[in-house]
Amino acid sequence: MKKTLEFKAHDGEIEDIALGPDNKVVTAGRDFQCCVWQQDQLVTGLCWNENLPGIPDKAYRYQACRDSGTFLGLGTVTGSVAIHIAFSLQRLYYVKEAHGIVVTDVAFVPESRRGRELLAGNEAALLSVAVDSRCKLHLLPSRRSLPVWLLLLLCAGLIVAAILLLQLAFPGFL
Repeated sequence: MKKTLEFKAHDGEIEDIALGPDNKVVTAGRDFQCCVWQQDQLVTGLCWNENLPGIPDKAYRYQACRDSGTFLGLGTVTGSVAIHIAFSLQRLYYVKEAHGIVVTDVAFVPESRRGRELLAGNEAALLSVAVDSRCKLHLLPSRRSLPVWLLLLLCAGLIVAAILLLQLAFPGFL
């Protein structure tokens, strides 16, 4: 093997590292941060004091991370589990102390035929394993969205309303 890149990702040890699509790398460090990297450039990062303002800086630490391409799954040393959108790091799911102690690993259920059966209509499923000898399945419910036909109907309605308002404001517009 030949080293292709070296850079300082964290202050102190790295707890976990995961390779994602598009050559992105996710790291969880002992410096209480989780970072998404493209080569040696920081794309975005999470820090407890920014995302959970009511909690002291050093109360939690990211322990395990995984980048499914769409979602980022995280486990902490206090047993909490979270799922974030990978590109924006918006938190979609969080269970405080889902396990009684350190989450040692997390993994997304693959999008195979059997994996889709486990999802059962949910958007994602994350398995977490902890020192408490338990494995838990975390399901991310599908986010609601408008059907395309309804969106097109609303757009058509807005166009008709705009034309009617222009006709009222400027008689003879049409």
